[in-house]
Amino acid sequence: MNPAGLARAQLTLFFFGMPTASPHFHTPAGTIIGQRDGAVVRASGIRYARAARFQPPVDEPASEVPLQATAPGPVCPQVVDSLLSQALGPALAGRTYDEDCLRLTVTTPADAQSQDNLPVIVWVHGGSYVSGAGDLAFYDPTTFVTEQRVVVVAVTYRLGLFGFLGRSDTPPNLGLLDLMGALRWVQRNITAFGGNPACVTLLGHSSGGDAAAHLLVAEDAAGLFRRLILHSAPLGLAPNRARMTRAMAAAVNSIPADASHEDVLGYEATAWRAARWSGLKAGMPFGTQYGAYPLPPEKAIAQAWRAAAPAIDVLIGATAEELRFFAVIDPKFRWLERLPLLGPSLTRKLVAAGSRRIYVDPAAAFARRHARAGGRAYLFTVTYRPRGSAFGAAHTIDLPLLFGTQKTWSAVPLLGDASWAEVHQAGREVRQLWAEFARTGELPTSAEVPGVLQLHRV
Repeated sequence: MNPAGLARAQLTLFFFGMPTASPHFHTPAGTIIGQRDGAVVRASGIRYARAARFQPPVDEPASEVPLQATAPGPVCPQVVDSLLSQALGPALAGRTYDEDCLRLTVTTPADAQSQDNLPVIVWVHGGSYVSGAGDLAFYDPTTFVTEQRVVVVAVTYRLGLFGFLGRSDTPPNLGLLDLMGALRWVQRNITAFGGNPACVTLLGHSSGGDAAAHLLVAEDAAGLFRRLILHSAPLGLAPNRARMTRAMAAAVNSIPADASHEDVLGYEATAWRAARWSGLKAGMPFGTQYGAYPLPPEKAIAQAWRAAAPAIDVLIGATAEELRFFAVIDPKFRWLERLPLLGPSLTRKLVAAGSRRIYVDPAAAFARRHARAGGRAYLFTVTYRPRGSAFGAAHTIDLPLLFGTQKTWSAVPLLGDASWAEVHQAGREVRQLWAEFARTGELPTSAEVPGVLQLHRV
């Protein structure tokens, strides 16, 4: 190297330091090679299990060769809902679809050591059990991880007909079994990422919250997590689904073994049509099924939740205007709101009544039952209404308070005219409270983040 080139190289090292090798995590699953991303390290697309179509998952064995974990894994095949993009934008743009989707992503502080025993938050995404993935860009936990010093594990699992129906020759609740497989992986391996396997909080949103609530009473799930945070879980849609489910299963009972995943999605649409007569439940026809492994019969579910309560701390709640989300994006609601004089008033009443029935009242009932049975329970309401947003305090408005960055949320219609600085500040105290709950299971008897959140112990 000539003198000028040597001087430039020395200057580069002086200002930027020596090149750093990719972070390696030595785990029981094998050596996992992650990627430094600013103040965090990500290990992405890690396979936690494998599953044949319509069959239970099998935990992934240890790998004898290093595992490259530097890119997101595939997402479960799904039909992209054009209505959702009106609120959340093109969330799945650029992603690959594959049934081999049982993957997870670990995000941890870049300086975390195996002995740090940081609280672990396992993220279970929503999407009516038919859409989404754990590691979408607007679920980026970087701020949460760095600001509160936690480890976040985002899980992708089977959806729709692939994971949540079952037929005469197909077990139901496969998506729940996938989540249990991911939690077992966390128990075996998270120490290497600085996490504490005895301090795992399951954080679920919407259908992910419903799934997490049911994992509380799932057979063989005891000991896989210590705490639950349930956001906007549609628990009001969980009971009395058996007749609808039988009709759906009958409608798609003969799927050829060689059907492509695109063909399976066509059968999924057939199952949707078979559920149309089911009222509100038809809005989320896929879901958990009582009386099929790993869940107890429906008549035993309340007692099972009571029996599990003393061992698990619960933080549960909803937004102030849950169904406002659908009132904005659904043409039927928009038509109603345009009616002269009565339209807006009727829409507000329907939003309030539907929100209470599906989300708000069942969350309060869940918290009360949990507390009476000897568990620690907190109930929250997200009241945040971004400036200039037609959605107000709607379903999903809580997500940017926890996850994402300015880049991922800047073009999302949900946030209206709010600046990212405003959203970031609104979420700071929420993230602090949620992290404290993940660490200790305890929060103040009552707390308020003005204009953002109200919370109290039940």
